[in-house]
Amino acid sequence: MNEVLRPDPDALLAQLRSDEARAQRGKLRIYFGASAGVGKTWAMLSAAQRERAAGRDVLIGVVETHGRSETAALLAGLEALPLRELDHRGRTLAEFDLDAALARKPAVLLVDELAHTNAPGSRHAKRWQDVQELLAAGIEVWSALNVQHLESLNGTVGAITGVRVHETVPDTVLDEADEVVLVDVTPDELTARLAAGKVYLPQQAERAAQNFFRKGNLIALREIALRRTAEHVEDDVRGWRVEQSGAGGNGRGLQAWNTSGAILACVGPHEGAAQTVRTAARLAGQLNVRWHAVYVETPRLQRLAAAERDRILAVLKLAEELGAATAVLTGSDVAEQLAEQARRLNCATLVLGRSQPETGWRRWWRAGAQPLSRALAQRAPTLDIMEVAPADSSRRLSRASLQGARIDSDDHEKAPIHWPAYAWATATSVALTLVCTPLASVLELSNIVMLFLLGVVGVALRFGRGPSALAALLNVAAFDYFFVPPRLSFAVSDVQYVLTFAIMLGVGLLVGQLTAGLRFAAGVSTSRERRARSLFELTRELSAALEASQVVTLGTAAVRGHFGGDALVLVTDAADQLVMPADAPDGFDPQVADWAFRHGQSAGLATATLAAQPWHYVPLQAPMRVRGVLALSPAQPRWLLIPEQAQQLDTLARQIAIALERVHYVEVAQQAVVEMESERLRNALLGAISHDVRTPLTALIALAESLQTLPPEEHANAARAIVAQAHELHALVSNLLDMARLESGIAGGAVNLRRDWQSVEEVVGSAIRAARTSLGSTVVQTALDPELPLVEFDAVLIERVLVNLLENATKYGAPPIVVGARAEPGALVLTVRDHGPGLPAALLGHEQKLFDKFTRGEAESATPGVGLGLAICKAVVSAHCGEITAENARDGGAEFTVTLPRREPPEPAEAQI
Repeated sequence: MNEVLRPDPDALLAQLRSDEARAQRGKLRIYFGASAGVGKTWAMLSAAQRERAAGRDVLIGVVETHGRSETAALLAGLEALPLRELDHRGRTLAEFDLDAALARKPAVLLVDELAHTNAPGSRHAKRWQDVQELLAAGIEVWSALNVQHLESLNGTVGAITGVRVHETVPDTVLDEADEVVLVDVTPDELTARLAAGKVYLPQQAERAAQNFFRKGNLIALREIALRRTAEHVEDDVRGWRVEQSGAGGNGRGLQAWNTSGAILACVGPHEGAAQTVRTAARLAGQLNVRWHAVYVETPRLQRLAAAERDRILAVLKLAEELGAATAVLTGSDVAEQLAEQARRLNCATLVLGRSQPETGWRRWWRAGAQPLSRALAQRAPTLDIMEVAPADSSRRLSRASLQGARIDSDDHEKAPIHWPAYAWATATSVALTLVCTPLASVLELSNIVMLFLLGVVGVALRFGRGPSALAALLNVAAFDYFFVPPRLSFAVSDVQYVLTFAIMLGVGLLVGQLTAGLRFAAGVSTSRERRARSLFELTRELSAALEASQVVTLGTAAVRGHFGGDALVLVTDAADQLVMPADAPDGFDPQVADWAFRHGQSAGLATATLAAQPWHYVPLQAPMRVRGVLALSPAQPRWLLIPEQAQQLDTLARQIAIALERVHYVEVAQQAVVEMESERLRNALLGAISHDVRTPLTALIALAESLQTLPPEEHANAARAIVAQAHELHALVSNLLDMARLESGIAGGAVNLRRDWQSVEEVVGSAIRAARTSLGSTVVQTALDPELPLVEFDAVLIERVLVNLLENATKYGAPPIVVGARAEPGALVLTVRDHGPGLPAALLGHEQKLFDKFTRGEAESATPGVGLGLAICKAVVSAHCGEITAENARDGGAEFTVTLPRREPPEPAEAQI
């Protein structure tokens, strides 16, 4: 029983995440009304006065009183934020100051007219987008909205009132509001207020009463507002029940609210497609289901004018704003593509625009054509199909959304005719006629027909449907005129040739149609293959990148290769700040890039934020956090509004972000390995010190204490023993300090060498003298070339190398020890060898391990040392860009070879200088 009632961990975790995000985000309260004049601003200001009296920090960002004295009186005592002035076409416009509001950060901010369109040059195109940024900053915002400004209701309200409102707000803004306060008055009371001048000035009120404020309109708008508010309340109740069912732990409450399917909206090329999208959005909101919008591009629709294609892209952008997932499909059968997409997305309802009856010759031409709804019903019998009535509105792209892109103002402008293709079709027909003329006496007329058909296929494959149709007509005419008796005449002696002409023309047109369709399908497949190949190549190359600079280079090249134009990949530094390029290209704005990075949202070209920018900025969102920004100035700005291209850009950005995060964690792992190695070395150092340093210290203490009891004649021997132990301890400590200094220098970038031109003989002699204490009576021989040149190196460090090699030979080798030096082209070779047992058998083939820190020739040995002498030698030689090796000599013993690079010494006169 307890197991059944135990809370679902995933549900609890999701609830905790939702609560955390909700706690960081500001609350949105919307005062919602059926029309202007119902008292939304008055109610908002009245509530603000109550909050101020309760001690809360209330600030007016922008409030429109519209000259109403009752509303203006409520502004008394409330702090107001100064408006920001913008110059636009010689006029000064006052706009809400978003940056000042963010800096002030009050507890409650009043931002009236939620559907207001900001002046050009503002950060966001719409005021509701300003509100979204304020909410993300944790500021509670109060605003006001009329029902006719909701995007999904725009067409419905326009059809009722006859007035089209161009300033709209996506329904998601109202749906995501924390509180919706309905401000409602009866139509009679609103009409009385209008007559009393409490809504508009007398002249405006008279015109409004005759148009928008008719009683029937007000009743209808009031009903819509009440229903929309009730839907929001229903969503609140549903959300509360979901939370309660999740808290209950058994999940049965969640099952009670599940819906059966999604909605698929079909975006067509007609002007009423926007109304189809709005209806689908509203239906999805009422049913609380996900919805999709899709446009099917056929070979015929591919030839639409640029303005009509822009209108389709605008409708798809509208669907995205209303919360839909959009896609562009390609195929010759619209019904088949829609049915397949509905099955793929598990959609239960398909919404499409009602087809208009054909007029004129199209009515007779398409008399036998099957309606789309009937074709869908045959291919998807279980799919619910809903037709939307047309509306007198269309959606167009704004010029600011695609600066630099060609946007035609004439929706009926046709695509340009490619006259060279038709000229090639004509030339092909003439060439075939010339080729077939001498063959007429050799080949049958049926074979001549085949040659002409082959020409039609070639034209269709190369130039498309229109030129192939022209080629078919010209070939039929040429065949009739030049080859069918009577020749050089269009007259026909045998009526059977008429059937030949008809078949020839029909086959030519059919083959041209099929070939053109195949060409279209091949183009679609090529485009898809190009997108997949670019993703595959980028993923493959990024998988081998080990540095952020490599990811930046590969990502920039991939984006430029796919979209053309210019692209930049901006990454963060150690302080998690976006690193801007030293030489920014034209049009690039660092502030917009930083805004996209900090907010994790796209900005610039083809977005709703700073749409006038010529660059498009995409945050590099990795699984953990934002890793940078991808900035793109595409060759074709219109591509950014095509869903497939936008998804391709998002996928490329996501791949780059994941690669940057992987490189980051590789660096973190490397740092962890370094820290582990440091810990290992520290433990080894402590182990070495605990044995090798403690031993001479213990001997020193014992010898010092024995001086008190030894007779005077033994003091000299004890003193010599103390000196020997002190020298041994000094050597150990010197090695430790030298290794620490060298490691510190290498970690910082390089060891600080004091290079100078030195005599090799003098350095060798000073090294033997410095090691004399450790050498004792060991014989040291020298084998130096008689004419060694001066060599540039750090004499102190090279002497230390030779001393360590001599001490190592004394400890583990046998006399005599031979120190050699010879000059080779471009190098100085120093050797130190002994005549002992040689290198340990365990290190043969792995001689370089001798030069690792804390490595000793014998693991367990009474020979003192911490295993740092050879490591110091290697560090010094590496700092000189040299090499040190160890090997067994031919006639016994071990030989260490130091090779240092050298250059020719300067002339004596230069040396004096």
